[in-house]
Amino acid sequence: MNNNLIIIPSERVVSKIYIMRGRKIMLARDLAELYGVQTKVLIQAVKRNIKRFPEDFMFQLNKDEMNIWRSQIVTSKSDKMGLRVLPYAFTEQGVAMLASVLNSDRAINVNIQIIRTFVKIRELLATNEALQRKVMEMEKKYDGKIKEIFDQLGLLSIEEIKPKKQIGFKIK
Repeated sequence: MNNNLIIIPSERVVSKIYIMRGRKIMLARDLAELYGVQTKVLIQAVKRNIKRFPEDFMFQLNKDEMNIWRSQIVTSKSDKMGLRVLPYAFTEQGVAMLASVLNSDRAINVNIQIIRTFVKIRELLATNEALQRKVMEMEKKYDGKIKEIFDQLGLLSIEEIKPKKQIGFKIK
């Protein structure tokens, strides 16, 4: 095993995953930071190998998407947030393809961690969906009975309202 293995916490990777066009994406600037290269170096490597990056692997955000992204991070008040051009977004497949164009040990190790994080997210979502389906099935199956139980419990909690007797002396 490589002693120079770079460990990036999953939370750090997850914090850089956004949803755009109905897909989980990572932006070039965040990937460049994780890989330890400048964003322009990453983009140059991609452009030299553009055939490896079809639109479902990589795309450039439009102005509306840029505004959505900006609203998701809410950390900078500057209009362009240090960006001169609209940022490039990489889907999970695009991130996997980056390992083939960024040929360094760090890039390979970081890529493995990012892909593992994407897989964990997918597994969690699948587990959540399965759990949600089971709960909905139980609600359908037991909804009438549960409602009846709550109705009965509701009857028990209603107390008759009786006028209270006054305590103490009456002054006339």
